[in-house]
Amino acid sequence: MSITRKLAGTVAGLAAIALLAGCAGGNAGDAADDKGSEANPVKIGVVGASDPQWTSFTEAAKAEDISIEIVDFAQYEQPNPALTAGEIDLNQFQHIVYLGEYNQSAGEDLTPIGATAIYPLGLYSTQYDSVDAIPEGSTVAVSSDPSNQARGLLVLQSAGLIELTGGGSIFSGLDEVDTAASKVKVTELEPSLTATSLPDVAAAVINNDFITDAGLSADDAIAQDDPSDPNALPYVNVFAAKAEDKDNETYLKLVQIFQDSTAVQDDLVETSGGTAVLLKTPVADLEESLATVQADIAESE
Repeated sequence: MSITRKLAGTVAGLAAIALLAGCAGGNAGDAADDKGSEANPVKIGVVGASDPQWTSFTEAAKAEDISIEIVDFAQYEQPNPALTAGEIDLNQFQHIVYLGEYNQSAGEDLTPIGATAIYPLGLYSTQYDSVDAIPEGSTVAVSSDPSNQARGLLVLQSAGLIELTGGGSIFSGLDEVDTAASKVKVTELEPSLTATSLPDVAAAVINNDFITDAGLSADDAIAQDDPSDPNALPYVNVFAAKAEDKDNETYLKLVQIFQDSTAVQDDLVETSGGTAVLLKTPVADLEESLATVQADIAESE
């Protein structure tokens, strides 16, 4: 089954559930006006509802007289179709690239209404303690997974180790490495092997899931995504809403609460193992990045 058909089927099923719920719920206009009350909480879809920041967030919202309900999903493929179908009001689990891919494949227009954090992708080495120390002509490894490979190549470019033709994009591959203009050679490995390859390469871009395999922590990275680099913007995690709800005052207030609550932010960093870089990226920048991502996806199809 193609991902488009799979998403379409999921959306259809959730839409039917939402329709039945609407029939039993009374006046829709009254419900909308009362959104955020105890009787009609804002439903926010997440993956990992047991993470401590959601308890802190619920308490912080309640202090501002907004009731929320955290709706847990087991798989990343579920929260966007649920939002499209009206099963939930917002979701917070994805970065802009993922959101753009969903919109393009499902023909939807979900939109970011606020940033939360970026989880940097790091470059690690057991032989060199800085990027500058990596010798010219040495080999650096990146993941063979296409989405992670593109992001890894952008990390290497930001670190000054390679040059990508055209400046690079979320679809960049090894064929875009300008070898004549690059300091190092790049090889690809299975994601799980990037960490264990460190004795054999000068450095490797390693996903957070695998850095412990090399006896490393996120603090050991000699380079990583720079949240201020435009190339990193598509990997910022966001709150997403239906396009028609992007100016909803209650939803925007919840984003502000999430971003301003010390307890929520501390718990988010703790959940990430200290890797999360907290952000308050302007919504206009998020929307522009999403539009660019979707245009790039459409062009590549």
